[in-house]
Amino acid sequence: MIVKEILDESSLTLAEAKELLDALRTRSAAAEGPEGGEVAEMRYERRKASEHTTKFAKLGAKESRALISALLLLPKMKEEIAIRMVDIMPRSPNEVRAIYAKERFTLTEADIGTILDLIAQYE
Repeated sequence: MIVKEILDESSLTLAEAKELLDALRTRSAAAEGPEGGEVAEMRYERRKASEHTTKFAKLGAKESRALISALLLLPKMKEEIAIRMVDIMPRSPNEVRAIYAKERFTLTEADIGTILDLIAQYE
């Protein structure tokens, strides 16, 4: 597929990507008719992306977007980090620190506790 122009760009969680890929799969299956063949006709890249999102998405699309909204209310939280938090769903302070490792600031124990408490509410 050749891309001529990028119309819009936004970050998605794994759950949102899974929802989009599932919608594309059902739309292509409906276009082919009742014979089926939807999996055989999916391109390799789309099939692998679908398998990956199915395997690793931990929340639904609505729940993941709600958790991102809650995380963005915290100080020192960027959208990219919030999306990573939702995709990984860290359970320990060390996992949260690893996500923040590339940032120029460090989190206090209270900030890490708040993040883990928010994530625990959505598990």
